[in-house]
Amino acid sequence: MLKKLLRKFARFIGFVIQRFNREAEDPKLLALGAMLSKQQTMMNSKNIQDYEFKIFSQWGDDGIIQYLIKNITIENEFFIEFGVEDYLESNTRFLMMHNNWSGFVMDGSSEHINGLRKRSWYWKYDLNSKAVFIDRENINSLLSEIGCSNIGLLHIDIDGNDYHILEEIDLSKLNPSIIIMEYNSVFGKDRAISVPYRKDFVRGKAHYSHLYFGASLKALNLLAVKKGYALVGCNLAGNNAYFVRRDLLNEQVTEISVDEAYVESKFRESRDTNFNLSYLNGNKRIEIMKGLDVLNVETNQIEKL
Repeated sequence: MLKKLLRKFARFIGFVIQRFNREAEDPKLLALGAMLSKQQTMMNSKNIQDYEFKIFSQWGDDGIIQYLIKNITIENEFFIEFGVEDYLESNTRFLMMHNNWSGFVMDGSSEHINGLRKRSWYWKYDLNSKAVFIDRENINSLLSEIGCSNIGLLHIDIDGNDYHILEEIDLSKLNPSIIIMEYNSVFGKDRAISVPYRKDFVRGKAHYSHLYFGASLKALNLLAVKKGYALVGCNLAGNNAYFVRRDLLNEQVTEISVDEAYVESKFRESRDTNFNLSYLNGNKRIEIMKGLDVLNVETNQIEKL
């Protein structure tokens, strides 16, 4: 019993030290991000990947977002991001801390949101947060609580029902300038497919591989086009797609095709049947999901992987 308590205490102390160390690095990271953001003005490229840099994002998305907000009209410097975990690693944190945007974030874990609210910097910014498991039935009421319109950026990353949530969202009031959608590159670029909707979908429980989630880039693009948005590119990591409201496109931010934008991810996050990392890559990832149900969003029919 004593050993268990000591182990728990040691883990707690480790967590506190890690959190302190990470937050102590924030000023240095923000200074670096400010320099990288200013340097973008010296570049002459229309490929959003050329502008990537990472400060608080998991991959190079901080840089892409900086490029886009400099080159399209942003009426309301407000973001909404959900699926943020504890927000330490997120795509809008640099936008908030460097550009002083306001925002609203959601996550299904109360522990994550409570952790966010305890950050030493939480009081410094106009950030609201909510612990809630998002589904088709509650998403529009949750967004209506915010009371914002013509927002700058909407980011959906819930590792599951992403396509179905975007489909359900009424964008008529939110009217975001930019939409970021996580796509599942393992599904390939040729099929317009998504996992079928399940209200209680949890990626880790849906299939042991941890790879059965979300939607293909083609599926998300078809939906975005219907809602008035144009695909302008994907990040180099091959997990986030960027859409800009069609009326905001210009010479510097242009629409490209799915074939041009698609990037196959190389990160190896697959699990084995014991839920340990198995480090599969390439086609080996799709092979272990063969036979699982997917929704063809063009025909609205269930098919097999």
